[in-house]
Amino acid sequence: MGPRTKKVILFLVLAFFIYAIFTSPDQAAGIITSIWNILVQGFYALLEFFDSLLGG
Repeated sequence: MGPRTKKVILFLVLAFFIYAIFTSPDQAAGIITSIWNILVQGFYALLEFFDSLLGG
């Protein structure tokens, strides 16, 4: 995949996200909140793993 194709795909994805935010902001906010919660839970799971690995 060439760099021009990647730019076009990136532009299309960003345009879709902007469209989704303007057409249904409540649903978009819910999706962002869910993604954030998944990332935070994953981070805490990694911390717990390394804590148990190091004998804490």
